[in-house]
Amino acid sequence: MSRSVDVRPLRLPGFGLSLGIALTTLGVVVLLPVAALVLRASELSLGGFVDLLLEPRCLAALRLSVGTSFAAALINTGLGLLVAWVLVRYPFPGRRLVDALVDLPFALPTSVAGITLTMLWVEHGALGSVAARLGLPVAFTPLGVVLALVFVGFPFTVRTVQPVIAALDTEPEEAARSLGATRSQTFVKVVLPLLWPAIITGFTLAFARGLGEYGSVVFIAGNLPGQTEIAPLLVVARLEQYDYLGAAALGLSLVLMSLALLVLASLVERRARRLAGGAP
Repeated sequence: MSRSVDVRPLRLPGFGLSLGIALTTLGVVVLLPVAALVLRASELSLGGFVDLLLEPRCLAALRLSVGTSFAAALINTGLGLLVAWVLVRYPFPGRRLVDALVDLPFALPTSVAGITLTMLWVEHGALGSVAARLGLPVAFTPLGVVLALVFVGFPFTVRTVQPVIAALDTEPEEAARSLGATRSQTFVKVVLPLLWPAIITGFTLAFARGLGEYGSVVFIAGNLPGQTEIAPLLVVARLEQYDYLGAAALGLSLVLMSLALLVLASLVERRARRLAGGAP
């Protein structure tokens, strides 16, 4: 006598409870604050919201935050790829220490990082004096903002690309080299296409992180309205002036830009994975 076999997919015990806890935590920690921000900003009309963002001071702060974050993310993409490649492919004394130092910006309070960078790069600082003699001031300029954002965003690019490099199969590289390809040709045509999804993700995470960065930038920027004032600092300034609607609207614009970046990166990454895998 035949017996029916249960072919339903296996589910872990407690899945419903675990999912409920996970969604509740996500809602309380992430969605609830964002919803409160949206609710507060919605007290402005669409026209009022746009007019606020187009104010000269606000527009200059947004332009500085977006521009410096983009520049820092580009720098971090190149540096992060290089450091991740060295950490994975080349054994050398002290590699574990270098690998641990990559995460230092995660552990170091951003305000401490900002003060330290300012002390180093002011005109009479250890590095700032050299830059000043070269006619390239860093502290209290947009270049200082980029430098601070490079510091805080660097781990995102390294830690995103590093595990992908470690998981790469070396057989395609060896085949390319055996067919006469140079090292640079092998990297560009064989390795780099496999790394593009991770590179895009790391760039986007560093970009989004820079948009909302405050602590490490506020000291080295100089905070001159219209010149070196970043958008998060303007949010704080609005709060100090009891302009809660203005602060909420500006904060919401930063949240929306970061969310748009993450969604776009997800779509681009998915497309890149399909192309790398030969899918249509």
